[in-house]
Amino acid sequence: MPGRTGNPFVNAGAIATTSLIKGANAMEKWNKILSFYSRAAGAKLALIDEVYKSEAATNAHNRGIAVLLESYERMYSAPLEASEIYTRQCSVGVTAKQLAMMGATLANHGRNPVTGEQVIKRENVPHILAAMTMAGLYDGSGGWAWNVGLPAKSGVGGGLLAIVPGKGAIVGFAPPLDAAGNRVKAQKAIDYIAEKLGLNLFSPRSAGLN
Repeated sequence: MPGRTGNPFVNAGAIATTSLIKGANAMEKWNKILSFYSRAAGAKLALIDEVYKSEAATNAHNRGIAVLLESYERMYSAPLEASEIYTRQCSVGVTAKQLAMMGATLANHGRNPVTGEQVIKRENVPHILAAMTMAGLYDGSGGWAWNVGLPAKSGVGGGLLAIVPGKGAIVGFAPPLDAAGNRVKAQKAIDYIAEKLGLNLFSPRSAGLN
């Protein structure tokens, strides 16, 4: 979007997106985010304090990005507050099963398939999945879309989440990274599953054409 930091899947865009959250103070904003995560996962999630403290002690780069974004009028709350909340976001604990449920919520048009709660507006889901397809694996996004054909997002904690719209989600967890910063073994595992089940959205096979 013109005048906005458009990619929410890199640090600058994620921090700017965090600054859009409304609340009376930083704690209220943070609780909104954590509640959203928990509703999508169908389980109460929590901050991993040890991870948060480590991240907070080494996030000077993100604080600098936030201040720079403010100078371009692309922050929508106090920049250091948004950076701190973003650091908390990056320190939430989640199991592979919980992450898969969050993905299944996206696959199910924003409705948690177990609790039945409409966590994300249905009309917003296609935009989220499109952004995941274009940018979810950093510089590896194009190759992933070509080879695997599923909206996906890698995470610094070792997880990789892929969405099969209308069907479900696949999660891989394996810390070793490739040159683009994505999980090597998780990519291979999800690629294998997608190929065996014919899940590639860009393949004629997924549309029943061969």
